[in-house]
Amino acid sequence: MTNQTIRQAARASGVRLWRIAEALGVTDSTLSRKLRRELSPEETAHILGIIDSLRKEGRNS
Repeated sequence: MTNQTIRQAARASGVRLWRIAEALGVTDSTLSRKLRRELSPEETAHILGIIDSLRKEGRNS
């Protein structure tokens, strides 16, 4: 499975993928499609930053 780092970080932080998609300004289905292919290191870092921010805010459900 591609983008394991993102998926594992989201799971470990308790952040749902739809919350990440919302923060990115895309639909959850668009994010799911994006995650089917390996993202660039810059995109991965950006999404990991979003996960960390959402975790700190406590917006995980």
